Amino acid sequence: MENLNPAGFWIRFGASLFDGIIMAAPLAIISYLIFGESDTWFTTIGSYIYFILLPVVWTGYTVGKRILGIRIVNLDETDVSFWTMIKRQLIAGLIYALTFGIGVIVSAFMVGIREDKRAIHDFIAGTYVTFYPPWKE
Repeated sequence: MENLNPAGFWIRFGASLFDGIIMAAPLAIISYLIFGESDTWFTTIGSYIYFILLPVVWTGYTVGKRILGIRIVNLDETDVSFWTMIKRQLIAGLIYALTFGIGVIVSAFMVGIREDKRAIHDFIAGTYVTFYPPWKE
């Protein structure tokens, strides 16, 4: 983690907004057209596929992160694995749900205040979000 160039709160927030527009909105529309509701098992499964598989196959990027030039990496600066993303999304999501969203608020403060900009889900998965592209020298 010697070359840590962490991404802070606002750029990560912006990437989440892009992901919401690019991924969540179309999923909700498709779900509504098929099921008559915008929030169904289809949108939940689609979101998990997007946030777990895409960073694994695209060297830590989601579309929103790619647009803003940030990506998820392991602490040793290697690319994330499927298991890493399961921990980051599912296990951390469970913790956030069990704390009734308090964990999300704590994570936001952690990213805003901590020097390494790591949130609870980063600690669970052993990751951080960086500006370094996968081909950094």
